[in-house]
Amino acid sequence: MKRRSFLKGVAWAAVGAAVAPELLSCTPKAAGNSREPDFRAARDFHYGLDGRFKLLQLTDSHYIVGDPRSERALRCVEEMLALEKPDLVIHTGDIVFGKPDIPSALEVLQPLASSGIPWAVALGNHDSQFGATREEMFAAIRELPGCVNLPPKEGVYGCSNDVITLGDDRAFYLFDSMDAVILKGEEEIHCYDYIRHSQIAWYRTWSDHLGHIPSLAFFHIPLREIEEAVLHGRLLGGTNGEPPCPSRLNSGLLAQFREMDDVQAIVTGHDHDCDYVLDYGQMYYIYGRFSGCDTTYNHLGPSGARVFRFTAGNPVFQTWVRLMGGEIQQPLTLGDRGHNEQIVKQLND
Repeated sequence: MKRRSFLKGVAWAAVGAAVAPELLSCTPKAAGNSREPDFRAARDFHYGLDGRFKLLQLTDSHYIVGDPRSERALRCVEEMLALEKPDLVIHTGDIVFGKPDIPSALEVLQPLASSGIPWAVALGNHDSQFGATREEMFAAIRELPGCVNLPPKEGVYGCSNDVITLGDDRAFYLFDSMDAVILKGEEEIHCYDYIRHSQIAWYRTWSDHLGHIPSLAFFHIPLREIEEAVLHGRLLGGTNGEPPCPSRLNSGLLAQFREMDDVQAIVTGHDHDCDYVLDYGQMYYIYGRFSGCDTTYNHLGPSGARVFRFTAGNPVFQTWVRLMGGEIQQPLTLGDRGHNEQIVKQLND
């Protein structure tokens, strides 16, 4: 079953709840203009003795506690940690897919909590659709050992907006892409949510503060521009198994990334049959590998995770996909446009 037919019976059944007041509890109260910016990073990391740092991205666990169809998602987390031994883990959302939602999140994230490895989440659209408010879900997750997410920021829309720094030459921005919205007009428009102006202002303030260092942005729902990137971009690796499902609203975030000239790659989940890397408009559009189970659709094959490796003082970085069972796919070096041209030539030969 492809995504659009799957969503017909699932996502939009919950979209009415997505705009209910309790699910907008992360909507910011107005912040005073005199308030000083809060420049507390969720965590400040350092490179290892070998000058390297490894980040593991999990996405779309779609876990339901007590449901035997969820077993693969839990095993995937455990296996990815054992195989890759990362320095940091970022889960880009849709952690759960049913009731009881908070117990489901705590169970599938427990291997992270028990690993001693720092980790963070950028919540997905399904993470506030099964009873708990987004704020309640985020608060419960933050109580687990190892979670580095900070509390929601005053004046910033959403919950899981955070900055993680690596040395003095790299940063990771986490955005809450929220759930879904209903736009009222001559006709109702149901669509996925989008990154709000307050989040963009928060990012710009941090970008200036850090000096526009090379960065990656992590969130769940892809930006609207990925549709154009699919049509005109260069596929560097991976599988494009379904059309992207971004919001129908353009957040303007990509233009801000271009203006600040620091974010090299946008890393998302959400579309389970995609795990590719696209190069378009001086931006990499990167999908994580589906890390989930059999409670939802997936046609890629084995679950897994995407891995990133960074080297001190070098804007170039490596990424690959690790599958359950150990296979590595898509070993890519990104950040060097000349190297990208060689990758494309090899793919076309």
